[in-house]
Amino acid sequence: MIDGVNRVGLGMTAAVSPPVKPAAAQKQFAAFFKEALNRVNEAQLQADELTEKLVRGENVQLHDVMIAGQKASIALQLTLEVRNKAIEAYQEMMRMPL
Repeated sequence: MIDGVNRVGLGMTAAVSPPVKPAAAQKQFAAFFKEALNRVNEAQLQADELTEKLVRGENVQLHDVMIAGQKASIALQLTLEVRNKAIEAYQEMMRMPL
């Protein structure tokens, strides 16, 4: 399996597991989303820390700073796209006739 698929908890076991009640699924999704946001925040903080070390003249490689910055940027962009898709889905559901 793909490594990223295993990290988010999706895989073959999700297809054979018993159905989850909506309240439990909501809690699981909330926990997953909170963990994902924490990872994005950690990437941002790590990039900031490396940048500050570079500015102070500490022993940090420039390419490590640039890589950390790009990782943080990509993680933030992904988070924003997921947010936008969630808002679009909500708006689409609200437009559905009852």
